[in-house]
Amino acid sequence: MMCGGLSELFDATEEVQKICQSVKVHAEKKAEKTYDVFTAKSYKTQVVSGINYFIKVHVGGDDDHVHLRVYEKLQCHGGELELSDMQHSKSQTDPIEYF
Repeated sequence: MMCGGLSELFDATEEVQKICQSVKVHAEKKAEKTYDVFTAKSYKTQVVSGINYFIKVHVGGDDDHVHLRVYEKLQCHGGELELSDMQHSKSQTDPIEYF
């Protein structure tokens, strides 16, 4: 992977699910709704001055998904997570792209 470019697509891991759970309240606030289901399905990463995670999350229904962009600061800066952006009205088949 080149620095700054998006990685290949990976199936979500336990670590990625924990990242989703840590920003869920912020995603709900941004979407102005609550999610009973919030399951990470797949993701890509981007190396910047930290790591951007682009995560496809199942949020209910048969095919209701959102895409999250979560920024993880470098460990030397606390390794904190921040919900940078969110895309709504996505499906399982929508590709994860930079946003």
